[in-house]
Amino acid sequence: MKILYTNFHGRNGGGHVTYLMHLLSGLKSDHQLTLATPGSSRLFRYASALKDIRVIDMSFTTRPSSWFAARAALRKLIMTERFDIIHVNGSADHKQVMLALLGMRNRPKVIFTKHNHHEMNSFGHQLRAMLTTDQVIAVSDYVRGELQRTPYRRTPSVTIRHGIDLSYFSPVSDQEKQALRHKLLDHAIADKIIIGSSAGTDYEKGWLDLVEGLSLLEPQQRARFHLLVAGDVPNAAKIAQVQSLGMTEQVSFPGLLDDVRPYLACCDLGYVLSYYEALSYACRELMGLGLPVLITNVGGLPENVAHGEQGWVVPMKNPQAIAEVLKQILDDPGCLQRLGAQARLRAEKEFNMPDFIASTLAVYKQVLQ
Repeated sequence: MKILYTNFHGRNGGGHVTYLMHLLSGLKSDHQLTLATPGSSRLFRYASALKDIRVIDMSFTTRPSSWFAARAALRKLIMTERFDIIHVNGSADHKQVMLALLGMRNRPKVIFTKHNHHEMNSFGHQLRAMLTTDQVIAVSDYVRGELQRTPYRRTPSVTIRHGIDLSYFSPVSDQEKQALRHKLLDHAIADKIIIGSSAGTDYEKGWLDLVEGLSLLEPQQRARFHLLVAGDVPNAAKIAQVQSLGMTEQVSFPGLLDDVRPYLACCDLGYVLSYYEALSYACRELMGLGLPVLITNVGGLPENVAHGEQGWVVPMKNPQAIAEVLKQILDDPGCLQRLGAQARLRAEKEFNMPDFIASTLAVYKQVLQ
């Protein structure tokens, strides 16, 4: 099977990068794979290191300058290579693929993965749903439900949740955890209960609600915790908010990491307190590491964690509810290990990579038939 994957993100790309790298790695040995993505993207850098993958520097902007050379290059690539499948992953690349295919006989089948919660009722989406979309993959049942209120409601759709590499995101021993803490973190926080996530530092990721929740604890309770927030370095306004809560000494920012596992493995529990979330790789990676996760009850997040079983579910933007969970943890520290073990078991059952790859490949085969 010849498959073209497209990605419009010019920089980090977040979960799109992880999603596409998993598909490329899982399918490259049996299929001819091509990736078209901006040369400035993190995905271009990662995919270029894989063997047996063709990686092409291609822009998918909607600026008028892209209407000629970039689109012509995409059309030429499609006509020359005669792909069986084009798998698009966002509105910008989906649009450009649609325009490149106009009037083309025996065009490839187009599969669109809906990764997020963004609105999809524009005229452009109506055209793409009608002209160039043979199948939609939703990353959660929440997202699939949202699709039923869009022009894609008449397009075949299926839920395929993210898989993760459970051999890599696997629990570490207490000795390994302590060694990582002393290597990567300040020794003063090595004996604290460390809360961490790689969900990022955007406001809508809810990490500042966790900072505020920590600040609501009594000083001796607050001193038991330390928070790791991986992602782009926060701007001055966010840092000022941390300072205003008196939490500067209890929050660390390791930055945007190519490899998040060593820092996450330092933690005792994780969090994904987003205001909007389709499913969350960050949550699933934490659970793979055997960590319980504190999440908000939004989007597809509750499809990962059952309250009181693999972690805790709290209302969005509710620091007081967060503080109550932290108090429960202090009253029963053993719950971290119990719930963490259940999180790992759920990951093994529902988040494994072979099932993710097999389910996606089955969609490709079904569409071609």
